[in-house]
Amino acid sequence: MQGNRLVIQQLNKNLGVLLVTINQYFLHARILKNWGLTELGEHFYKSSIVEMKQADAIIERVLLLEGLPNLQELGKLLIGESAEEIIKCDLTKEQEKHAILLDAIKICENEQDYISRDLLEKQKDINEERIDWLETQLEQIASMGLPNYLQLGAQED
Repeated sequence: MQGNRLVIQQLNKNLGVLLVTINQYFLHARILKNWGLTELGEHFYKSSIVEMKQADAIIERVLLLEGLPNLQELGKLLIGESAEEIIKCDLTKEQEKHAILLDAIKICENEQDYISRDLLEKQKDINEERIDWLETQLEQIASMGLPNYLQLGAQED
């Protein structure tokens, strides 16, 4: 099935930021684990797996549209040097991904590729939940202080 060139471009743009996010979350998970922040590290590890599954779905969609998934144009990883900085870096990357998703969803809608749009909409929902979680973590750090936050570990909800 020959896909729309603009849609494939947007899917690949989204794929690129997903691949960066996978690596960023994975490295942050390992850094946190190394620091003894196991629960927080586990949260970021699970996030990297979710991102990987989303990237896999995008790759499959691009291939179905007879496009070539672009795994070569990767952006910059944002690596934190403290737990708070890690959360801020990941929030920045998620916000970047959100803007790319919104653009891609619009283009899919305009090009009447509703299946790709639905795939991206599901990803956007997960992205919004993750942004909310990261913002909540930063609010908790601000209200209780970093040492107390770190003693509590990652709070899932």
